[in-house]
Amino acid sequence: MSELRTLPVPEGLEGMRVDAGLSKLLGLSRSAVASLAESGDVLVDGDPVGKSDRLMTGSWLEVTLPDAEPGPQVVAVPVEGMEILHQDDDIVVINKPIGVAVHPSPGWEGPTVVGGLAAAGVRIATSGAGERQGVVHRLDAGTTGVMVVAKSEHAYTVLKRAFKERTVEKRYHAIVQGHPDPSRGTIDAPIDRHPRHDYKFAVVTGGKPSVTHYEMVEAFRSASLIDVKLETGRTHQIRVHFSAVKHPCVGDLTYGADPVLARKLAISRQWLHARALAFEHPSGGWVEFESDYPADLQHALDELRAQDG
Repeated sequence: MSELRTLPVPEGLEGMRVDAGLSKLLGLSRSAVASLAESGDVLVDGDPVGKSDRLMTGSWLEVTLPDAEPGPQVVAVPVEGMEILHQDDDIVVINKPIGVAVHPSPGWEGPTVVGGLAAAGVRIATSGAGERQGVVHRLDAGTTGVMVVAKSEHAYTVLKRAFKERTVEKRYHAIVQGHPDPSRGTIDAPIDRHPRHDYKFAVVTGGKPSVTHYEMVEAFRSASLIDVKLETGRTHQIRVHFSAVKHPCVGDLTYGADPVLARKLAISRQWLHARALAFEHPSGGWVEFESDYPADLQHALDELRAQDG
């Protein structure tokens, strides 16, 4: 049976669009809220509203939620190119290849890290939602590099807390267009969903606090290789922050990269790689792991060096 939720509009949602506000309030995607509004399942003070109508503090919401559907299932399928960098009783550390999601999700039909680990006979923690058991952090399907998955329940608890408390050191390498000035600095700008495009994120007033530290490693005529340390871990954070300062990741057409340069370097995705991960091991002791660049990123880097040679 469907569920009727009745609740007041909180002050923090004053003036927001219905789809954006209810997305925050109910933990649904904006597209899901839009579908509910189009079906007449979102009422404000008893009257149906559209997805673009504005919310007002003091009004009452009535939202009819459909029955929850079973979540996507983990399928044990080998993942080509997924390298296990380290494994013990508590954790497994991998080098995630391109085009691989961390866990199953609605609409994703490609390979996943958890499916690949299952196919390799690696048993992971059962803590967490069914399709993401053992997962303590994520990388985009289009981002490669080092990540850790919990194998024991103790490790899951410890690592989830470490990521939440930001005691894990996450280092990325990116090649961005142009030359950031200063060559070493911090981008501190709030991030939230793009106001017009649900599939993108953007620097938005009132968004979630987001902090990126960077340092130039190597400069080329048209681009720069930079080392990035994340203080926070928002979705697309590095891509959004460098796009916002007019230095998008090379190849990142979603966030404004030059397609001509991408073609010259034969790269079909953002030049972004999770280079290193360091944290307190659940059984004690500080551990650090690094991963090499995949072939497409190494090729683009070699091309930049050759062009400057």
